[in-house]
Amino acid sequence: MKKPTLSFVIPTKDEEKSVLPLYEEIIKELMELGNPYEIIFIDDGSVDNTFKELSILSKKDRRVKILQLRGNFGKSVALSVGFDNANGMIIFTMDGDLQDDPKEIPKFLQKINEGYDLVSGWKQKRHDPISKTFPSKVGNFLTRALTGVKIHDLNCGFKAYRREVVNNLNLYGELYKFIPILVAKQNFKVGEVAIRHRERRFGKSKYGWERNTKGFLDLLTVVFLTGYLRRPGHFFGTFGLLSFFIGFLIGSYISFLRITTGSIQNRHPLLLLWMLLMIIGVQLISTGLLAEMVIYSKQKFDYTGTIKEII
Repeated sequence: MKKPTLSFVIPTKDEEKSVLPLYEEIIKELMELGNPYEIIFIDDGSVDNTFKELSILSKKDRRVKILQLRGNFGKSVALSVGFDNANGMIIFTMDGDLQDDPKEIPKFLQKINEGYDLVSGWKQKRHDPISKTFPSKVGNFLTRALTGVKIHDLNCGFKAYRREVVNNLNLYGELYKFIPILVAKQNFKVGEVAIRHRERRFGKSKYGWERNTKGFLDLLTVVFLTGYLRRPGHFFGTFGLLSFFIGFLIGSYISFLRITTGSIQNRHPLLLLWMLLMIIGVQLISTGLLAEMVIYSKQKFDYTGTIKEII
């Protein structure tokens, strides 16, 4: 069997009715393309017959690999495990619910051939309830505004990666939702293609409102990781200086009242705010400096992943 040039990494959870039709659709498209391939399904703690259906597939087609996790570890872990076991130079990710259409695969490959390192799908017309689409639009807008990465649909699971991109990804928690941001901040070339999104045929969505409540904190995490991971002093120092400066202005005003009137005129709450802001400012600046010291004292950073080509 030839070494695959294309790998498909597909996390699944309780998709017993979807995995076989999805496999057949992918195979049909790949037969027309003619590229050597492998398909990796990751069973992320399914409690139905998903693993049984996948096991049957792997016996029929040796290019299908099944990875069963010991429980439900989440999509970041499932994707990371899939990436670690993928052999292709181009790696696709898809959701296992049949809402991603394999007929769109050539669009991704064309974009990759244009020089992009990561191509993300854009579900322009999304067939999901408003409880999912509205928070997603708000989240995408905030992310674009805070990070400057102009991607319309961060949460789309249909993506294509070059091998070197996944080698430089470190996913945990809910970071899979911000993969285009993490990749773009490493100066890889990120693009997107408009794709067809289909209605869910079987089962139900695994995501509820609790996902939305975590979204803002996840976004702050990504902003910090991509902008200040190696210069935390700038992050803490900025807020520390701001707090200290506001406290200084308030203190100057109180001092002015004391000198000109002989009294602070019942502005004791303002006096407490001045002291509080000054103390917080000093603490934040100190925290940033300590973080810089910790980073500097660690072993030397490995920047191998930043090299694009050696001639």
